[in-house]
Amino acid sequence: MYQIILDTNVIVSSFRSNKGASYRLTNLIPDHRFEINLSTTLVLEYEEVLKRQATDLGVDDRQIDDVIDYLCKNSNRRRVHYLWRPSLSDPDDDFLLELAVECESDYIVTYNSRDFLAADRFQIRTVTPREFLKVIGEIE
Repeated sequence: MYQIILDTNVIVSSFRSNKGASYRLTNLIPDHRFEINLSTTLVLEYEEVLKRQATDLGVDDRQIDDVIDYLCKNSNRRRVHYLWRPSLSDPDDDFLLELAVECESDYIVTYNSRDFLAADRFQIRTVTPREFLKVIGEIE
Protein backbone atom coordinates (compact mmCIF):
# COMPACT_ATOMS: atom_id res chain seq x y z
CA MET A 1 0.00 0.00 0.00
CA TYR A 2 1.41 3.36 -1.02
CA GLN A 3 1.77 6.18 1.48
CA ILE A 4 0.91 9.52 -0.10
CA ILE A 5 0.56 13.21 0.62
CA LEU A 6 -1.99 15.27 -1.30
CA ASP A 7 -0.79 18.80 -1.95
CA THR A 8 -3.36 21.54 -1.43
CA ASN A 9 -3.52 22.25 -5.17
CA VAL A 10 -4.88 18.72 -5.71
CA ILE A 11 -7.68 19.25 -3.18
CA VAL A 12 -8.56 22.63 -4.71
CA SER A 13 -8.55 21.10 -8.19
CA SER A 14 -10.95 18.38 -7.06
CA PHE A 15 -13.41 21.13 -6.09
CA ARG A 16 -12.97 22.96 -9.41
CA SER A 17 -13.98 20.11 -11.72
CA ASN A 18 -15.66 16.75 -11.35
CA LYS A 19 -14.05 15.56 -14.60
CA GLY A 20 -10.36 15.73 -13.72
CA ALA A 21 -7.81 13.40 -12.20
CA SER A 22 -7.86 15.18 -8.83
CA TYR A 23 -11.59 14.61 -8.45
CA ARG A 24 -11.23 10.99 -9.49
CA LEU A 25 -8.39 10.43 -7.03
CA THR A 26 -10.15 12.05 -4.08
CA ASN A 27 -13.28 10.05 -4.84
CA LEU A 28 -11.31 6.82 -4.42
CA ILE A 29 -10.78 7.65 -0.73
CA PRO A 30 -10.62 5.32 1.15
CA ASP A 31 -8.87 2.81 -1.09
CA HIS A 32 -6.84 -0.33 -0.35
CA ARG A 33 -4.06 0.74 -2.74
CA PHE A 34 -2.97 3.88 -0.90
CA GLU A 35 -3.18 5.75 2.39
CA ILE A 36 -3.29 9.51 2.73
CA ASN A 37 -1.23 11.17 5.44
CA LEU A 38 -2.07 14.48 7.10
CA SER A 39 -0.56 16.82 9.64
CA THR A 40 -2.28 19.61 11.53
CA THR A 41 -0.42 22.14 9.38
CA LEU A 42 -1.65 20.54 6.16
CA VAL A 43 -5.26 20.35 7.36
CA LEU A 44 -5.15 24.01 8.35
CA GLU A 45 -3.75 24.91 4.94
CA TYR A 46 -6.51 22.93 3.18
CA GLU A 47 -9.09 24.79 5.25
CA GLU A 48 -7.58 28.26 4.77
CA VAL A 49 -7.12 27.95 1.01
CA LEU A 50 -10.49 26.33 0.36
CA LYS A 51 -12.41 28.83 2.48
CA ARG A 52 -10.60 31.74 0.85
CA GLN A 53 -11.64 30.41 -2.57
CA ALA A 54 -15.10 29.14 -1.52
CA THR A 55 -17.07 31.62 -3.62
CA ASP A 56 -15.03 30.85 -6.75
CA LEU A 57 -15.38 27.12 -6.07
CA GLY A 58 -19.15 27.39 -5.61
CA VAL A 59 -19.16 25.88 -2.11
CA ASP A 60 -19.82 27.10 1.40
CA ASP A 61 -17.85 26.68 4.62
CA ARG A 62 -20.02 23.77 5.78
CA GLN A 63 -19.26 21.79 2.61
CA ILE A 64 -15.56 22.48 3.02
CA ASP A 65 -15.69 21.39 6.67
CA ASP A 66 -17.45 18.17 5.63
CA VAL A 67 -14.75 17.35 3.07
CA ILE A 68 -11.96 18.11 5.53
CA ASP A 69 -13.66 15.97 8.19
CA TYR A 70 -13.93 13.14 5.67
CA LEU A 71 -10.25 13.43 4.77
CA CYS A 72 -9.28 13.42 8.45
CA LYS A 73 -11.39 10.33 9.15
CA ASN A 74 -9.85 8.46 6.23
CA SER A 75 -6.21 9.46 6.62
CA ASN A 76 -3.27 8.76 8.86
CA ARG A 77 -2.72 11.72 11.15
CA ARG A 78 0.97 12.37 11.73
CA ARG A 79 2.98 14.56 14.04
CA VAL A 80 6.14 16.01 12.64
CA HIS A 81 8.85 16.02 15.28
CA TYR A 82 11.69 17.59 13.32
CA LEU A 83 12.27 20.23 10.70
CA TRP A 84 14.30 19.95 7.50
CA ARG A 85 14.01 23.63 6.68
CA PRO A 86 14.92 25.16 4.36
CA SER A 87 14.92 22.36 1.83
CA LEU A 88 12.67 23.54 -0.97
CA SER A 89 12.67 26.53 -3.27
CA ASP A 90 9.32 27.61 -1.79
CA PRO A 91 9.66 27.64 2.03
CA ASP A 92 5.86 27.42 2.31
CA ASP A 93 6.11 23.84 1.01
CA ASP A 94 8.76 22.63 3.47
CA PHE A 95 6.12 21.36 5.91
CA LEU A 96 4.80 19.00 3.19
CA LEU A 97 8.23 17.50 2.67
CA GLU A 98 8.66 17.14 6.44
CA LEU A 99 5.34 15.28 6.61
CA ALA A 100 6.37 13.06 3.70
CA VAL A 101 9.64 12.18 5.47
CA GLU A 102 7.84 11.53 8.78
CA CYS A 103 5.40 9.03 7.25
CA GLU A 104 7.94 7.53 4.84
CA SER A 105 5.73 8.60 1.98
CA ASP A 106 6.15 7.02 -1.43
CA TYR A 107 4.60 9.96 -3.29
CA ILE A 108 3.71 13.60 -2.96
CA VAL A 109 0.79 14.09 -5.33
CA THR A 110 0.97 17.65 -6.67
CA TYR A 111 0.70 19.84 -9.73
CA ASN A 112 3.95 21.57 -8.69
CA SER A 113 6.59 18.84 -8.92
CA ARG A 114 9.29 21.44 -9.56
CA ASP A 115 8.67 22.81 -6.06
CA PHE A 116 9.64 19.45 -4.55
CA LEU A 117 12.96 18.64 -6.24
CA ALA A 118 14.58 18.02 -2.84
CA ALA A 119 12.12 15.15 -2.22
CA ASP A 120 14.37 12.91 -4.34
CA ARG A 121 17.02 13.01 -1.65
CA PHE A 122 14.54 11.20 0.63
CA GLN A 123 13.44 8.72 -2.07
CA ILE A 124 10.03 10.41 -2.31
CA ARG A 125 8.60 10.81 -5.80
CA THR A 126 6.42 13.68 -6.89
CA VAL A 127 3.65 12.90 -9.35
CA THR A 128 0.51 14.53 -10.70
CA PRO A 129 -2.87 13.04 -9.79
CA ARG A 130 -3.09 11.53 -13.28
CA GLU A 131 0.35 9.93 -12.92
CA PHE A 132 -0.62 8.49 -9.54
CA LEU A 133 -3.86 7.07 -10.97
CA LYS A 134 -1.63 5.26 -13.49
CA VAL A 135 0.64 3.98 -10.71
CA ILE A 136 -2.30 2.37 -8.90
CA GLY A 137 -3.75 0.97 -12.13
CA GLU A 138 -6.86 3.13 -12.10
CA ILE A 139 -6.17 4.42 -15.62
CA GLU A 140 -3.81 3.47 -18.43
